[in-house]
Amino acid sequence: MTQDFVISAFGTVTPPGPGLTGWFDQRAELGRGYRHLPPSAQYLLAAVKRALAQEGIGVALLAVPEERRAVAVGTNHAVAGMHAEIDQATVAGEARLLSPTAAPYFSPNLIASRIAMEHALKGFSLAVHTPRTAGLEALQAGLRALRSGRADWLLAGATEAVPPESDKAAVTVRGAAEEGALALVVEPAQAVRAGGRRALGRVDVSSVFVPPGQAEFPEDVRAALGVLLEGLSYGAGPQVRLTGDGSPVARAVEAALDAPTEPAGAGSLRPLQAIAEALAHATAPQIVVTATATGNVSAALVTPSTPQ
Repeated sequence: MTQDFVISAFGTVTPPGPGLTGWFDQRAELGRGYRHLPPSAQYLLAAVKRALAQEGIGVALLAVPEERRAVAVGTNHAVAGMHAEIDQATVAGEARLLSPTAAPYFSPNLIASRIAMEHALKGFSLAVHTPRTAGLEALQAGLRALRSGRADWLLAGATEAVPPESDKAAVTVRGAAEEGALALVVEPAQAVRAGGRRALGRVDVSSVFVPPGQAEFPEDVRAALGVLLEGLSYGAGPQVRLTGDGSPVARAVEAALDAPTEPAGAGSLRPLQAIAEALAHATAPQIVVTATATGNVSAALVTPSTPQ
């Protein structure tokens, strides 16, 4: 029988307002030894720290063997600033000035690896980078691995940092980019109950691909969304929350779902934030959907726990 997994906690780190700089104090949040890490790694480490600080979560983690703990992280432009710095230093012939502590983070996969090292998450370490849907896909892949027996405990999340002006790929029709991080703790429902704790709820994720050239055919888009929502096995009538990038695919999904698109900047963070909001405040199931110009569409069915 497939084991039942629930969201037991989440931690979030985001700017208190749009366009703010200097809002994150890494020394106060994390202590010594993190100054040279990219901001996106600092944000996610702080979000994980906040999640693990919640009652009973850190103790429950210690009870799980290290090889049964795992992490899955989504990001789109977590290290775009590092890429720009390396490019500039190399072109100027000053690569020797790059920090040996920071330079390895040219690979965004190291964001997840750093979380794995910090918390001895040795089951698996996964990074996903699909535009906009990366956070949901990381959670989907992590849940699939848990259900297949690869691990018993999961940190799933997303992190983004504002890219440099030179990174044109991060600019959307809204001209904004996400910043911050969110971490979700996923545990077996039985372990949460045994510890006398209350789960926040359950989340399931499904994904499909809508070829951008098919976005002009409503029947094809509706058929693809039918497969997407069928994969969630959802009941009738949940509220749908949709984020998109204004592309033909996103507009076609909006029309097929008959749901308005919520504004969101470039990045993979907003859908996970919507999941956390539903877990914390909703009293009925919600579906969080995101779509992107490349044709990737992901949806999460969020079922908050009933208050006791």
